[in-house]
Amino acid sequence: MTSAAQNAARTIKSLVPARLDRLPWSRFHTLIVVGLGVSWILDGLEAQIVSQNGYADTLHMDASAIGWAGTIYLVGQVAGALVFGWLSDRLGRRKLFFITLLIYLGGTLVAGLSPEGAAWFFFIFRFIAGAGIGGEYAAINSAIDELIPSHYRGRVDIAINGTYWAGAALGAAANLLFLNPHIFADSWGWRLSFFLGPVLGIIIIFLRRGVPESPRWLMTHGREKEAEKTVGEIEERVEHDTGSTLPAVPDSKAIEISPLTRVPFLRLLRVFVLEYPKRTIVGLAMMITQSFLYNAIFFTYALALENFYGIPKDQTSWYFFPFAIGNLAGPLLLGHLFDVWGRRKMVLLTYGGAGLILLASSVLFQADLLTAATQAVFWSAAFFLASAGASSAYLTVSELFPLEVRSRGISFFFSIAQIFGALGPVIYGGLIGDGHNRTGMAIGYYVGAGVMIAGGLITFILGVDAERKPLEEVADPLSLANRSERREGWRDARGDTGANPGERSSAGRARTSGKS
Repeated sequence: MTSAAQNAARTIKSLVPARLDRLPWSRFHTLIVVGLGVSWILDGLEAQIVSQNGYADTLHMDASAIGWAGTIYLVGQVAGALVFGWLSDRLGRRKLFFITLLIYLGGTLVAGLSPEGAAWFFFIFRFIAGAGIGGEYAAINSAIDELIPSHYRGRVDIAINGTYWAGAALGAAANLLFLNPHIFADSWGWRLSFFLGPVLGIIIIFLRRGVPESPRWLMTHGREKEAEKTVGEIEERVEHDTGSTLPAVPDSKAIEISPLTRVPFLRLLRVFVLEYPKRTIVGLAMMITQSFLYNAIFFTYALALENFYGIPKDQTSWYFFPFAIGNLAGPLLLGHLFDVWGRRKMVLLTYGGAGLILLASSVLFQADLLTAATQAVFWSAAFFLASAGASSAYLTVSELFPLEVRSRGISFFFSIAQIFGALGPVIYGGLIGDGHNRTGMAIGYYVGAGVMIAGGLITFILGVDAERKPLEEVADPLSLANRSERREGWRDARGDTGANPGERSSAGRARTSGKS
């Protein structure tokens, strides 16, 4: 009998999820936030440095090629998310933390050494850097949600994703220095800005050494002794940090699982298409709409300022700061409301509100009633809301599907979203052109506003209230020992067969669940 078959033949009764979710906040959780969350700072740094196209003259790029530089990076993220998301579910979260980070570091470093006129060389290593960051999104979002207690999960995940904009602001500040022709030569300034990411990445490697493997992942893969040991060590650290003794967890909160070391592709497809179709629609709607809007505006905002408002290339960063501040403040200030008011209400508020503000600014832009400063203010206001909503998209996708396919689920939705998002820089770069077609650009902004409003409405109607709930309650693990019985139980209780197991009524849950 193979090890996989042996695992499937036995049942484990585990308190691992309940023990993790009852933990108070401590220095250990802060380590998780810092060690894993800094990846988003790197991504924001990367995107900002590229969006201001300081490399364009050295590599002989026109506006279209600049758009492709952003698109190729996004395509690399798609490839990396798919490959490393699969590996994260197979090999564990922790191993992928280091692999993906090293790939990003190498790609970014070499891209900064691109020879003059060799745009093709630059594109290749931008793709590699994107692959590393794409893998980070899948592995790290999974680990964060599996390690952070359910009471804090929403605000923490959203805040971490929002730190992307701290990196973007850092990149803007770096560009003010490195792209200043009075300080650095054009052919060298942009290269130095590219080296900032690898320097930060080396620091992150040391921070991640203290981050353990996800006990939930260990548990479902038949490594229950390691899972118990890891949780025990975490509890010791928390008790030491807080100076208090943790309460015991009653056996009634245990779950029984039959370890599942791999999930075939057809089983994965069944989860998304047959078991959770509404959640799949929600995930696609949230990820695609925010990705298209963000990539379209973010990778071309400097071109818009240059061509429509006559702002010099080395001065566009000044107009970016309010945009970045709004994007950073949104998740930090609104994140806790996703745990208090609920996911669906806040998604409607953030997506819908951002779309309406962008719609108003588009009308004024088309009428030529905005200056560069007022355009930046409108962007800041719209993305204050949009950033919190966009950050919650990763949280939502991570929560709504079973643990065994969580990383691949994130990579699946992230990749589809980035395919649509990758069209944004190319389309909007073409609409900007030489700055004479203001109506065409306004139409592009109208479309962006419309897709955000649509994303908010779809989520509000079809979404799931996952706030403050254990992950195993939001979506039953595929390895749950009595999963089929539970599904039959909630179907009988509801009187229908079309709902999802994580969406069963409270009556169905009480009837079928062993949790208290």
